[in-house]
Amino acid sequence: MTLALETTTGLTVQLRLSDDWFEVCGLDRMIPGRGVAALLPDGRQAAVFTDRAGRLYAIDNRDPFTGAAVLSRGLTGTHRGRPFVASPLLKQRFDLETGRCLDDDTVHVETYEVKAA
Repeated sequence: MTLALETTTGLTVQLRLSDDWFEVCGLDRMIPGRGVAALLPDGRQAAVFTDRAGRLYAIDNRDPFTGAAVLSRGLTGTHRGRPFVASPLLKQRFDLETGRCLDDDTVHVETYEVKAA
């Protein structure tokens, strides 16, 4: 579903954690192509993104190659129709839907179910 910016007021971005939803921020605070880092209740971080079509994605914010919590600061794009974020450190690309590293098939990051409600 694509949401026009003017219809996002009052909606929040939420991640599924176990059996409950965790509120990250207001949807109107998201900028297409830019990430937001969210501190989760267990101390981990998630990187949340929206694209120009209004689709939401959430992955682990930790770069598995360096251990740094930086994926929310990465550059977004598409490769063969798949949305990705490139780590700002070593530039490995992670599929935003599956968490798979596009540059090393043996590496992946966790993904989260995400919604606007």
